[in-house]
Amino acid sequence: MRHRVQGRKLGRNGSHRKAMFRNMSVSLIRTLIQDADVAGNAKVPGRIVTTIEKAKELRPQIERLVTMARKASVIEDRAGEFAAEAEHGSEDWKKWRESPSWNNWSQAVAPAVALRRRAFAMLRDHEAVTVLFSVLAERFADRNGGYTRVIKLATPRLGDAGKQALIEFVGVNDRVRVTKSQRKLGVGELSAEQDAE
Repeated sequence: MRHRVQGRKLGRNGSHRKAMFRNMSVSLIRTLIQDADVAGNAKVPGRIVTTIEKAKELRPQIERLVTMARKASVIEDRAGEFAAEAEHGSEDWKKWRESPSWNNWSQAVAPAVALRRRAFAMLRDHEAVTVLFSVLAERFADRNGGYTRVIKLATPRLGDAGKQALIEFVGVNDRVRVTKSQRKLGVGELSAEQDAE
C-alpha cells in the first residue's frame, strides 16, 4: 500500500528528478519572454508540453514560486515609502544611504530579498527569477492560487506513446465558458451581458 507516500518517482533518482523539475520550471517561466517566430521557441508563451505525470508534479512547484513572487511584490511596495527618489550614485542618494531612512528601507525590503534568493535557489537561473518577480508577480497580483492549469492532449507522444499534457499559466487566452442561456441564443447572436461589454 502507498499510504502517505507523496510524489511520483518517474523512474529517476532524487537528484535527477530535482534537476528535471528545475529545468522544466525554468523553461515554463522563460517562455513568457521568448518570441514565437524563432525556431525552437515555444509557439504559445507560458506553455510547455510534457507528460501528464510530470505536469502534475511540476504544478505545485510553479505555484509555490509564483506565491513567493507575489509576497515579495507586496513587501517591496510597502518598503517603497522609505526608498530614495534620487538616482543611484548621486549625491542625494549617498546622503540617503547614510541616513536612518536607508536602515528602515533595508529592514523593510529584507524579506523580499530572502524570497528572491529562495526562488533563485530553486531555479538557478537569473533570467527566470527576473521574469518571475517582475512579470508573473504583477500578472497574478490579485489571484490567490491556481496560477497554472494542466490540459490533457489527445495525441500520444511519438516513440513511446506516452500520454501528453500541456501545463500553462492561466489568465491570458482563457477559454470563455458558454452558459446555457447563451447556447439557446444560437451561434451568431450575443446575449445582453456580452452587448454591455
